[in-house]
Amino acid sequence: MPSSAYSRLEHLRSLWPWLPLWLLVALLAIFSHGPMPLYSTRTLAVAWDMWSHGQWLVPHLNGQPYSEKAPLLFWLIHAGWFVFGANDIWPRVLEVAFGAIELVLLAVLARRMFPARPWVAKAAPWMLLALSYAFLFGLQIMYDALLAMWVLAALVCLVPKAQREEPRWLLFGVCIGLGLLTKGPVMLLHVLFPWLLGPLWSDWARSHRARWYGFGALSVLLGLVMLLAWALPAGFAGGDAYRHRLFFTQTAARVVHGVKSAEPLQSHAHAVPWYVLMLPVLLFPFIGWPRAWVALAMLRRPLSPGLRFALCWVLPTFVVFSLVRGKQLYYLLPELAGTMLLLAGAVALLRERRAGLANHVWLGTWPLGVGSIALGLFMFVLPPLVTAHRLHGEWMVGAAPYSRYFGALFVLLGLLLLLRGRGEMRRLAFAGLIGTLALNTLFTLTLWHRYDLRPTTQLLAMAGAQHHAIGYVGSYDGEFHFAARLTQPITELRDTASIQAFAKAHPDGLIVEHPHTLTPAALRYALLAQPFRSSWDVVWPAGTLADLRSGVTPPEPSQPPRIHSADDWRYRTLP
Repeated sequence: MPSSAYSRLEHLRSLWPWLPLWLLVALLAIFSHGPMPLYSTRTLAVAWDMWSHGQWLVPHLNGQPYSEKAPLLFWLIHAGWFVFGANDIWPRVLEVAFGAIELVLLAVLARRMFPARPWVAKAAPWMLLALSYAFLFGLQIMYDALLAMWVLAALVCLVPKAQREEPRWLLFGVCIGLGLLTKGPVMLLHVLFPWLLGPLWSDWARSHRARWYGFGALSVLLGLVMLLAWALPAGFAGGDAYRHRLFFTQTAARVVHGVKSAEPLQSHAHAVPWYVLMLPVLLFPFIGWPRAWVALAMLRRPLSPGLRFALCWVLPTFVVFSLVRGKQLYYLLPELAGTMLLLAGAVALLRERRAGLANHVWLGTWPLGVGSIALGLFMFVLPPLVTAHRLHGEWMVGAAPYSRYFGALFVLLGLLLLLRGRGEMRRLAFAGLIGTLALNTLFTLTLWHRYDLRPTTQLLAMAGAQHHAIGYVGSYDGEFHFAARLTQPITELRDTASIQAFAKAHPDGLIVEHPHTLTPAALRYALLAQPFRSSWDVVWPAGTLADLRSGVTPPEPSQPPRIHSADDWRYRTLP
């Protein structure tokens, strides 16, 4: 058999069994419930607005140019819609594909940077797929999984391979450009430091500094040209306000003020050490693996090129993102791959150089095993505690009917983690992945009804089909547009005067309100009320809400409103 064919066969074998396992679990998780408000629904709303109005150049949200993101993800969604029609299945399959490709690219990157330690290439994807936060957020229909894929692809082009030490500069620039077309200039933060610090980890870069920095700068320039090839015509097509936000205020607001004008989470401003405080969330379950921390603590110079590469990638990027005021946990999704590369390299070194310490019982996964068993036992006793009214809360009450089944699963996972011997890392990764799937399933069974907007979107879809105007009190984030297949904008209403003006202009219109509590007036006059997260979505006849805001008693409705529950989606007849 030719060596190249043998190499390809070995690469395919190396994907077993972690890639099929991850694909199965990811598909089960992402299709266990609908798209999550407000992250996934907003992305779908932008794609739908562009699709329904034939706007392929400028992203739109609620009829207005949307400057927050570049269009590549929307174009990929549209590509599937051209074949399969507009649906939410294709975007979810895309997210799973992005995650799978990211895992494969990490394995390739580990193989190239740790050629003398093949265990690293085997361990790194297992570690990444086990990260609970990366798994759950990577399945949101958002830009960050695609961005992480392009970051890893760019770095694979940058690092040496067996037959060639010089980076593939053209592909490096193309991957940078695709990342820029995914999420804008933030792509550069994820890839610049491994390139700028190249002489610290690459012998070729150290020997060919002029070529390294010259061709690297041209690659970055190529990426920027790809971005500008879209941004310049889009800026002129979207108008002056859109152009100004796209090129200036949209990025500056993140860095200086920590806010995003079109995001649902109000402010992204956090203090400098916030990411450090969030490391237990980002790195679970490996935050509870003593072997990982001992391996990192025992690193000593001289470090291998692979470890130096991972440090040059992760540490300066982490510091820069910490200094930026506007930050969210998912901004670091690409660096989680680098962190797992660093961790796998450190553990591999510990296994080789300190065999006695590496096999010490206290370095195993026992803390996570004990924690999993404790969680399982708690879930076993949850039903009687809820029945006796010793524990309260919607999650507790909702989980009680299922808790013993999940309790048994977590006890079994805990026992798996208490085992000793070979395969410790794989047992930890498997337990982390299955445990995350179990928690996602429990969320679907107990709390998803508070995120499921289908009752409201069904009503709004009927209203849109009958050409009723729709208003929204407050800032509308696109949560209804795709599911209701709305083709007209929803009017944002900021105060009583705007509500009255809307009702006067559209006497048969509907207004959606998002109050924290359900008032007696809503119980009496609203068309529909459904729980949403920790508050409510209430749909009113426009005239009724205008009367109530003006202190006027509205006419008595002919039938009572419908209060949504899991099996009751009916509502009063549209006005």
